[in-house]
Amino acid sequence: MLKDVANVVRGLSADGVQEANSGHPGLPLGCAEIGATLYGEVMNYDPKEPNWPNRDRFILSAGHGSMLVYSLLHLSGYDLSLEELKNFRQLDSKTPGHPEFGHTVGVETTTGPLGQGFANAVGMAVAERMMAEKYNTKEHEVVDHYTYTLTGDGGMMEGIVGEAASLAGHLGLGRLIAIYDDNEISIEGSTDITFTEDVPARFKAYGWHVVDGVDGHNIDSIKAAIEEGKKVSDKPTLIVAETKIGFGSPNMEGSAKAHGAPLGEEELKKMKENIGLPAEERFYVSDEVKEFFAQKQKDLQEKRKAWEDKFNQWAKANPELKKEWDSAHNLELPDNFREVIEGLDIETPVASRNSSGASLQKIADIVPYLVGGSADLAPSNKTYLDKYGEIQKDEYGGRNFRFGVREHAMGAMVNGISIYGGLRVFASTFLVFSDYMRSAIRMSALMNQPVVYVLTHDSVYVGEDGPTHQPIEHTESLRLIPNLSVIRPADEEETKAAWIQAMERTDGPTALILTRQGLPHIEKEDKEGIYKGGYVVSGEADSDVVLIASGSETSLAVEVAKGLESEGKSARVVSVPDRRKFVSQGLEYVNEVLGSKDALRVAMEIGVGQGWYQFLREGDSLVSIDTFGASGPGQDVAKRFGFEAEAIIKDILEKF
Repeated sequence: MLKDVANVVRGLSADGVQEANSGHPGLPLGCAEIGATLYGEVMNYDPKEPNWPNRDRFILSAGHGSMLVYSLLHLSGYDLSLEELKNFRQLDSKTPGHPEFGHTVGVETTTGPLGQGFANAVGMAVAERMMAEKYNTKEHEVVDHYTYTLTGDGGMMEGIVGEAASLAGHLGLGRLIAIYDDNEISIEGSTDITFTEDVPARFKAYGWHVVDGVDGHNIDSIKAAIEEGKKVSDKPTLIVAETKIGFGSPNMEGSAKAHGAPLGEEELKKMKENIGLPAEERFYVSDEVKEFFAQKQKDLQEKRKAWEDKFNQWAKANPELKKEWDSAHNLELPDNFREVIEGLDIETPVASRNSSGASLQKIADIVPYLVGGSADLAPSNKTYLDKYGEIQKDEYGGRNFRFGVREHAMGAMVNGISIYGGLRVFASTFLVFSDYMRSAIRMSALMNQPVVYVLTHDSVYVGEDGPTHQPIEHTESLRLIPNLSVIRPADEEETKAAWIQAMERTDGPTALILTRQGLPHIEKEDKEGIYKGGYVVSGEADSDVVLIASGSETSLAVEVAKGLESEGKSARVVSVPDRRKFVSQGLEYVNEVLGSKDALRVAMEIGVGQGWYQFLREGDSLVSIDTFGASGPGQDVAKRFGFEAEAIIKDILEKF
């Protein structure tokens, strides 16, 4: 029967691509038996309760083959109609070109950028172990599922897969099973032209259990490989499934032509004839396959109900654990959360990375489901949770991740952890290295995941490490990512508020942009304005000059304002820690904060500053950096680029 399921999947997938005149039929045709085996026999899930916490997860890392998962979701009973399969890749359909989390029921994560899904799966697998460690008891095991992911040759070429696989092996994630669609074809042709490494040997070196030479079109072979993987509890498993891209297509099987274009009407008919489907009928599903999955649904529902009975018994026996479970899955914060964090006593001057660290330590104490780590920079990022242990192999009860120097995998793994549920996660590195995980940050924003990115060493004040480590364009480029809150606090109060906003936000990620150098405390006229993204620090609305700044430049603006006043010019200082949020308050509020229309406006940011022009007019001034930095003591480098009060005051006075 599973072979029949596989062939129906082939027909549905090829029809969907043909109907759209767009898409990738090669992978669904080549991996149909793998999908049929997973959804038809191996995995535990319930289409009627798609968010069942203990379901097995399937992540199609090779997301271009999306018709494979759409066909399987439809057949297995998820709320994805045949009509949606017919609307593949059409506007507003539930079957977009690549799988999208939160858009299509049953899709566990957004995939397509190769390797992201694989690393998401590693994150989900470690989250499963952490949740099992926290919530399972001797009497009741309520977390014990598997995570499966399917990747191809293209994914295996991506560095992120190597990063994530290395860490997965180190952590001994025995409930992670990755299936490698080894068809030796990429878009440009045979993988021989670029990719001749020994993948099984690489994964063995990573510490994985490898099942090599599996016939990806033989269901018994696939099942046996999965069963072998399940028997290995201390290592993740890689199943190397040898497949033919476009399997079943008489003239395109094994060819790169099958990868990313419809088969064509004639070849589609020939393929259907070749595998025993009605040649003229589109989107055909046999009665036998329908009946098979109808019975399968009943069996799966029984398994889910049995788990729910066990979960209810566990909840009754462990009311405190159940309370923690609910709080964590709902991302609940203590009622006095804001009051506690705002009340932290932090001595100044202090680098915002340090005030962030103090805030983070306190948050960890009162939010027990907060976890996270750094890309080998925790001592510099101030992100190690001192009171709590680490996540290591066979020790999943800690709260500190040691991600190693693996920024891209870290970013994608925390997305997987966040999607999994029951954990709130942060990740940290130097701001200049955010580029290494930019794609993962973008995916956080696309999937509305409330990940917190702690990005320190935010400017040329990094100093002696030189231009390789001095971020120039990074803050501005992060602000360009839709749905990413970018907060650059100016002192310890703004830093505490930044963490409060990051934790209160549940519909998207936040990047905290933090200094290495110490910052003084800033006296403020409107502390509540911090939460509006921009506010008046000091000065009257009718001042001669309005100084607009974020981060470390805000205290510089205060110094400039005092200097201007000694020269007979009044100045208002405006802090804008979150520019997007400031703008979102509306034009009336923005204009109220920026004050007099006649004032000279001066925006200051120690990096690329183009985004600040939205607040400036003809004749106004921007103090920024549009070249790379220089090696030397931080203060000297900043002075070289014009970031000193005396030079800025002189320039302003020359404009009057």
